[in-house]
Amino acid sequence: MASGHIETDLTSALAGLDRGPRLPKAPTGIRGLDQITAGGLPRGRSTLVTGGTGSGKTLLALQFLVAGAREYGEPGVLVTFEESAGKVSANVASLGWDLDGLQRDGLLVVHAFQVDPAEIVESGVFDFEPLFGLLDDTIERIGAKRVVLDTIEWLYGAFPNQAIVRAELGRLFRRLEARAVTAMVTGERVGNALTRYGIEEYVSDCVIVLDHRMHEEVSTRRLRIVKYRGSAHGTNEYPFLISGHGFVVLPITSVTLNYAASEDRISTGVGRLDHMLAGGLFRGSTVLVSGTMGTGKSTLGAHLINAACARGERALLVLFEESPDQVIRNMRSVGLDMGRWAEAGLLRMWAARPSAFGLETHLAILTQLIEEFAPTVGVLDGIASLTHGPTGPEVTSMLARQIDLLKAAGITTMATTLAPEDDTSMAGISSLADTWLLLRNVESDGERNRLLYVLKSRGSAHSNQAREFVLTDHGAELVDVYVGPAGVLTGSGRLVQEAQERGAELRQDEELMRRRRELRRGIVEAEAQLAVLKDDLAAERAELERIEARDQRQVADAAADRSALAEQRWADPASHGEGGPR
Repeated sequence: MASGHIETDLTSALAGLDRGPRLPKAPTGIRGLDQITAGGLPRGRSTLVTGGTGSGKTLLALQFLVAGAREYGEPGVLVTFEESAGKVSANVASLGWDLDGLQRDGLLVVHAFQVDPAEIVESGVFDFEPLFGLLDDTIERIGAKRVVLDTIEWLYGAFPNQAIVRAELGRLFRRLEARAVTAMVTGERVGNALTRYGIEEYVSDCVIVLDHRMHEEVSTRRLRIVKYRGSAHGTNEYPFLISGHGFVVLPITSVTLNYAASEDRISTGVGRLDHMLAGGLFRGSTVLVSGTMGTGKSTLGAHLINAACARGERALLVLFEESPDQVIRNMRSVGLDMGRWAEAGLLRMWAARPSAFGLETHLAILTQLIEEFAPTVGVLDGIASLTHGPTGPEVTSMLARQIDLLKAAGITTMATTLAPEDDTSMAGISSLADTWLLLRNVESDGERNRLLYVLKSRGSAHSNQAREFVLTDHGAELVDVYVGPAGVLTGSGRLVQEAQERGAELRQDEELMRRRRELRRGIVEAEAQLAVLKDDLAAERAELERIEARDQRQVADAAADRSALAEQRWADPASHGEGGPR
C-alpha cells in the first residue's frame, strides 16, 4: 500500500499537480498557457511578461483582458504608455477582438497614459499620483478584476530618477494587490537580463519570458515560466504562435503518458504485411517507416489510408515534400485512387514545406486539423524534411509532441522518413514509434530491388523474415525472398533462381515418372510370368494327381486280379497259395 501511495505522489509531482490547497488562479483564456500554469496566473497578484521587440507581449496581455471580460465576467483595465487607445483597438480588430464594444459594455477601459517628462521636471513632481488616481477611479467604476500595464519601461525612459520610479512602481503594485486585482505588466528584455531596469524585483510572483528567435531563416517562438511563486508549473520552453485566433501556447500533450492502448487491430492495406504483424496494427499505435529514396515509403502510407477510407473511416495525410495533386497522380500508378476518397470527404490532405513555418506552427496546424476533421488514421509523409532547419533535439521534441497528440486522440499514425541504410541513425525518432518498418534497396545482377523488414512491433508477435517489396499496377505486394548459399536473391536473380528450381523440379518429376513407368512395366511382366508359373504349377500338380490316381488304380486292379485267380485255383487264403479245395 505504501509503495502505491509513493507512486501516486511521484506521478502527481511529475505532472505538476499541487498536493495541498491550490493557489487561487485567474485563467488567462490562452490555450496551453492555463495548462502549464495549472490554472492561470496568480489571482490578486502581479505577473511580469517580458521579451524582446515583436515577441508578443502586448498580444498576450490583451488576450488576458479580453478573455477575462468575455469568458470569465472579469472587467479589465489597459494602461498603455506608448500607443493611443484607437491604435490599440485597430491592431487587434483582425483577431475578432472588439475592444470598442467591450468598452461600451463596461467590461474594458483603455487608457493611453502619456505624460510629458518636461512638465513633471518643471513642476518638481516626481510621483505617479495621477496614474494611481486614474486606476483607482476606473477599478471602482467598472469593478475591474484585471489590470495590464504596457510597457512599463516607458516610465523609466521618461523620468531620469530611476530610484523614484522604482519606489513609485512598488507602491503601485502594493495598491493593486490590496484591491485584489490580478495585474500583468509587460517589460522589454535586453540581453540575458529579464528586463532593462529590473522590474522583476517588484513583479516577482510570476515571471513569463517570451523569446522570438531565428534559425536558418525559420522563425521560432518560445515561452518559459521563469518562476511562479506558490504554485507548481511547467518549467520547459514551450512553443507558441500568434495565429488568427490570437496567442496560442503549445504545451506537451501528455505528461504522464496515460493514453489508452487498444487491443483492436486494423489493416495496413497490404495483406502479407498484416500477416507479418500478426494481424495488422494496433488501433491508435504509431508506425515509423524509414528507408532510402524510392523504396516505397509513401506508397505504404497511401495503402494505410486507402484501407481506412474503404472501411468508411476518416484519414488525414500531411505532406512535407509533395503536393496533394502530385500524390493523387503518383498513387494511380500503383492502382490506388486517392482522389475519390478526397471527393467523398473521407480524406483530408494538407501540404507545406517544413521551412514555410516554424515547428510550433506545424504542431498548431496539426492540432487544428485533428480537431476540425477528427480522423482515425493519419500519415505524416516525409518528416525527415523537418530536420533541415532546427536542430535534432528540437525536431525530436516536436515529433514527440505530435505523436503524443495523435496518440491521445486515438489516431493510428504512420510517419515516413528518409533515412540512410544504417538502422541506428534513426534511434532518436524510432523510440517514439510502436512499430518500425525498414525499407531498403538491394543491388544485384545490375538492378535494384526493395526489401521490407519489421524491426520492432511493441506488444505483438511479428515476422523476423525479410520480404521483397514489389510495386505493381494493382498495388504493393510482398513476396518471399530466396535465401541460399549465395545469400538473398531478389528481382531477376530470384526469378532466375525460381526458374532453375522449377526446371530441376521438372527434371526430377520426369525422372520419377520414367522410373514409375519402368517399375509398372516390371510389375506387369512379373505378374504375367507369375501367372504362367501358376498355370504350369497347376498343370504339373494335376498331372501328378493323375499319375498317383492311375498308380492307385493299377495296384487295386492287380490285387483284384490275384484275388480272382486264387479263387479259381481254390488256393488257401491263409497261406496265399494256389491250391483249391480238397
